[in-house]
Amino acid sequence: MVIDSDWSFPQRAREAGQATFPGLLICAIVVAAAWLRYVLPLNVDVSWWLLVGERMLDGQRLYVDILETNPPMAGSVYLLAVALARAIHLRPELATNILIFVLTAASLTLVWLVLRTSALRHRLADGRLAGWTTALLLIAPMYDFGQREHLALITILPAIAVYILRARRERVAPAAMLIAGLSAGLTMSFKPYFAFSVGFCILAAAAQARDWRVLFALENWIAAALVLINAACIYLFFPEYFTVIYPLVRDVYLLLKAPVPTILVTLPMGLWLAAAVIILILQRTQHERDAASFTTLAASLGFLVSFVAQQKGWGYHAYPMVALALLAAGLAVSAIDASRDARRWPRVATALAGAVLFVQTCFWFNGSVDVQQIEAQVARLGPRPSMLVLSAAAVIGHPMVRTLDGTWISRQEAFWVREIVRRSQQDGTIDSQTAQRLAPYVERERAGIIADFRRQPPDVVLIDNQNSDWGDWARSDPEIRALLAPYVLVQTVDGVEILKRG
Repeated sequence: MVIDSDWSFPQRAREAGQATFPGLLICAIVVAAAWLRYVLPLNVDVSWWLLVGERMLDGQRLYVDILETNPPMAGSVYLLAVALARAIHLRPELATNILIFVLTAASLTLVWLVLRTSALRHRLADGRLAGWTTALLLIAPMYDFGQREHLALITILPAIAVYILRARRERVAPAAMLIAGLSAGLTMSFKPYFAFSVGFCILAAAAQARDWRVLFALENWIAAALVLINAACIYLFFPEYFTVIYPLVRDVYLLLKAPVPTILVTLPMGLWLAAAVIILILQRTQHERDAASFTTLAASLGFLVSFVAQQKGWGYHAYPMVALALLAAGLAVSAIDASRDARRWPRVATALAGAVLFVQTCFWFNGSVDVQQIEAQVARLGPRPSMLVLSAAAVIGHPMVRTLDGTWISRQEAFWVREIVRRSQQDGTIDSQTAQRLAPYVERERAGIIADFRRQPPDVVLIDNQNSDWGDWARSDPEIRALLAPYVLVQTVDGVEILKRG
């Protein structure tokens, strides 16, 4: 008996190591992700939405006192983070990061609860797949951590888990249907474009299961009901979204777009295609199609359509499609049956390819504009400055104003209305007659600048002459020129004039 115990000790140690490996790996990834939140700058839009949350809690009205083009759901997480920060006396930035980490853990826990009784449970227990998923959610976003697309990916994962069960023709518990419906409904409430991902996921599940009834599953009705309830709440509590914001978005904001051919040759498209090729190659070595990887890839394809449909080409718009494609590739790797295929090269090759794609993904989503020189000059002018930035580039003022504990006096994140109309007329997108029709929007933005300026004259004014002609515009306008009369030019950094009230 003693000899048997000695002989079994290495086996028990190996099993104990395998049991603790997933937890240690995930802990290491979470620590690395937390360190990145410390060293990387706060995302420009996250900074703005925290400011919006603070103003709303102070009594200002969204779409009336605050100009924002996104639906209310887009700011819900940030509003919750600001409320949490005030309750426990934390900085909102830290509260936001904590909340997103908690939401990520909750989402992955729901995925586990949905799939733990399925035939996929042994793959989910693999520490490598768990670590890969955690890294894609917490590290890959880099500078875009906390963006709405990042939040949408976190919320949609439980729905994808249920659609994987549908694709495999496995039983779905009523609780899982409710989870999936809420998950899909919340995701689509962030942006209407995200309906492509949910829709493609449903279609892929129905096609793989060869069962049209999947199209009418209970979770789909729950998701649709939640979207309708959300729309009704916007109409009741935020009617200005339809009367003020929607016309502005329709007539002006949608003019801001990049050519589709240009979007199709960006790095995210290459990353997505590379991940799709990996999945297809691995599937050729398997005896049956892996429903998990193909359903996840379908959800990723929906986000790809969303990326192209928005026609901006902005980095963070591509995050869900890239992260889900890489997750689908990870699922395809986990589907390899080592007992049937003893070859090591598919796993080694895909591991190396995945590492390369992950590094490229991190580099892409770490793109930000460095305004440290401007921030340093503003900091020398005095503590906690109130600021106004005449620019369409939001990255100049955010997150600088939060970093300096300053006050943002404008109702907008940046002054993009005049800039979009000007550039659209310049490049021939619109003619002079259309520009004249859009003039009331431009005038309303100008009136807002003047009203905010008079209500609370800023300590510091930044004028962007690098990206546009804001200096000439301000000096040619009699009212704005008069408001700027008490200010003196301190310095010009990278084409941005820094003015201080004299």
